[in-house]
Amino acid sequence: MKNRFIISGGGTGGHIFPALAIANKIKREIPDAAILFIGANNKMEMRIIPDAGYEIKGLNITGITRSFSLKGIVNNLKLPFILLKSYYKAKKIIREFKPDVVIGVGGFASAAALTASTSLKIPTLIQEQNSFPGITNRLLAKRAKKICVAYDHLETYFPADKIIKTGNPIRAEIINLERKNEKAYQFFELQKEKKTILVVGGSLGARTINHCMATHLDDIKKMNVQLIWQTGEAFYKNIAPELLAKEDENIKIVPFIKKMDYAYSIADIIISRAGAIAISELSIVGVPTILVPFPYAAEDHQTKNANALVRENAASLVADADVPEKLFPLLQKLINDENECDNLSKNIAKFALPNAIDDIYKEIMTL
Repeated sequence: MKNRFIISGGGTGGHIFPALAIANKIKREIPDAAILFIGANNKMEMRIIPDAGYEIKGLNITGITRSFSLKGIVNNLKLPFILLKSYYKAKKIIREFKPDVVIGVGGFASAAALTASTSLKIPTLIQEQNSFPGITNRLLAKRAKKICVAYDHLETYFPADKIIKTGNPIRAEIINLERKNEKAYQFFELQKEKKTILVVGGSLGARTINHCMATHLDDIKKMNVQLIWQTGEAFYKNIAPELLAKEDENIKIVPFIKKMDYAYSIADIIISRAGAIAISELSIVGVPTILVPFPYAAEDHQTKNANALVRENAASLVADADVPEKLFPLLQKLINDENECDNLSKNIAKFALPNAIDDIYKEIMTL
């Protein structure tokens, strides 16, 4: 009889890509395993999961509207009825599929799926990516059998006896990263002898970081360093011609980096948002990092992720609102401070958990 697994959650890449990493690990270990995803209709998982080769069922579910507008109040009044309907649909899906284990990665859909699975006495596991858990996982914690986390000190939010610190599942090419890879320098047409700054604001880009880079591009050109700057598609389409004209052998401006492992390989300093998966990857890479948390992330969890590193002098932090004044001076300081760079590199590497996917898989299989 086939092993059967349901994986539920989504809404953002920070939930979807760990879910896919777990599914891929299960398939590698158990090729004939049956895997079904449960997501939220009209969210990105309904496109990404089928593209990755997995079946997904959608629920008509939304989360709490964090707005005191009339529309927000009306949406929140409807929410209990939406949740109840989603719960019954999830229960029907689970009864028909008959999973051995249900895995929740956070997001609206996992609330209905994990609640339904526990009511049917099916064991559940939560994979929490952030240092400050989302409301869905906090509410589900008492019902789950196990909770895999990436940070210490989560006993405030979860039952201590259920917590297993595994880390976040990340891409194999990042885990097996070769620092200063010759092929990476060739790919970006850059020189090994010069320091390389990598700027990434996520796949969509980061407006404040982009404007800061644009403002200081001439200053960076004078510093005898190299720059790989991922702007995101929208910003790149609207870049003024005079900005692109400043590209040269040391300055690479791209909408999206297809070979992120190569970019990480040659980076000497990184400027990044503070999503949980990004931080897990940056910890493996182990280079000095300036984190600029996205201020509108749910419950400001990116700032909390960043602070977990800052407390251990494992990264520097610049608030999004302070980027125009503080980001470039801090970058200048790091470029010229070898001791601080060494300390940041050593300390961020302590957060690396390269065996996360193996450890999560083991916990799933014990259920």
